[in-house]
Amino acid sequence: MKMAMSVADMVHASGVAFGTSGARGLVTAMTDEVCHGYTTGFLRHLLSQGSWKPDSKVALAGDLRPSTPRLIAACSLAVTDLGGNPEFCGFVPTPALAYHAMREGIPAIMVTGSHIPDDRNGIKFYRPDGEILKDDEALILRQQVGARAWGASGMMADPATLGPQQEIAAAYISRYIDVFGSDHLRGMRVGVYQHSAVGRDILSEVLTALGAQVVELGRSDRFVPVDTEAVRPEDIALARSWATHQHFDTIVSTDGDSDRPLVADETGEWLRGDVLAMLCARALGMRTVITPVSSNTVVERSGFFQRVERTKIGSPYVIKAMQSALAADEDLVCGYEANGGFLLGSDLQYERNCLAALPTRDAVLPIIAVLGAARGGSLSGLVSALPGRVTHSARIADFSPARRDRLLGWMLDNNDRDTSLSDAFAPVAGRELVGLDLTDGVRMEFGNDRVIHIRGSGNAPELRCYAEAESQIVAERLANEALRVVSERF
Repeated sequence: MKMAMSVADMVHASGVAFGTSGARGLVTAMTDEVCHGYTTGFLRHLLSQGSWKPDSKVALAGDLRPSTPRLIAACSLAVTDLGGNPEFCGFVPTPALAYHAMREGIPAIMVTGSHIPDDRNGIKFYRPDGEILKDDEALILRQQVGARAWGASGMMADPATLGPQQEIAAAYISRYIDVFGSDHLRGMRVGVYQHSAVGRDILSEVLTALGAQVVELGRSDRFVPVDTEAVRPEDIALARSWATHQHFDTIVSTDGDSDRPLVADETGEWLRGDVLAMLCARALGMRTVITPVSSNTVVERSGFFQRVERTKIGSPYVIKAMQSALAADEDLVCGYEANGGFLLGSDLQYERNCLAALPTRDAVLPIIAVLGAARGGSLSGLVSALPGRVTHSARIADFSPARRDRLLGWMLDNNDRDTSLSDAFAPVAGRELVGLDLTDGVRMEFGNDRVIHIRGSGNAPELRCYAEAESQIVAERLANEALRVVSERF
């Protein structure tokens, strides 16, 4: 960035673009210059909105990827260059940082690539009142970022300059202990799959304080890309083995920045994130549920909620819909994504205690709420009592944006039921194509109540397929066969 340019120009030059939630890119592309530019654009946007001013604080934190400290330092340097006061909050979960920043009324920046491999990383931005939305992204892209005297390598940020760490984890932990109490999980034996999740110790501490017997499993010093929406075969095998040999009531985990939960039942079978989050909403007595179009339709079929609204995929869309529901005086409003991340839109009275709203993805709340509901019974029992709808996610990695655009362009051009779109996918589903939903990607409904939903990932060069059917075997076959069709054609 040798001269002044807009953030949009910087995105075009670097390839580091906004995804469904924050900016993401290869670590090699996320130079200090790019991270500095994104942060500058974010803060200048807040300045223009009157929601931040120089001499004010900005909270920064990150996950446990090797590249994260350098990226935090580059973002911190941008805060300083604009006259702000960077507050380094350490390596903590994204929702812990968001909770701290919203309570303090300050912006926040989280450096994390979430669940994607550690050759990539990302930055999430929070206004003083919460996560940025798509309207904010558009305005950030317009901001001008000036030249800075970078070295020849373009990488000069030094993590050693971050200064002392502000302790914020204790307040996040107390949020749950104070509300749910020391007997909430009494008598439960819980395995915590720690891997490289930034919130691994916090999760163990919360569960222990709520009365569970906690056994820590699989801690790793190497980053492990655990995806709660497309669980890796090795994580499936690990959970089954641990359940067989150590007899847990449940095994729990999170993704890399600990804003998405992963929960297995007593047999070691991982629950789908959207089913887990729906059970959380039920356990908390929520009335209005906002969830993307990719989530399991069990939320409507269950009859548990007064109103269910569907959105495009990504927390900004869920949050905007929650805001509209609250503005319409709806109460007990929540949102969740297919990955299980739970967003609490309303303050909630739980027994005799108040749980404050936290309208960003959280992993701890769905874990402890659903485990509490299963106490004295089983997680598999909770799931088996639901309408028989099963979802499965599959993906094609290294699916380039150009390839994705060709595929989706073909699907959208052939979205009449009597054209080649139906010819391609009806044999996979086993019945005729009867409905299309183009809210986000192409969601196809078939005459036997099966669903195939194809879209490009907003966070990585991947193609995602979500399938819904009457059984796990059928859902897996639908997703895999649909991606086979795609691979053969594109």
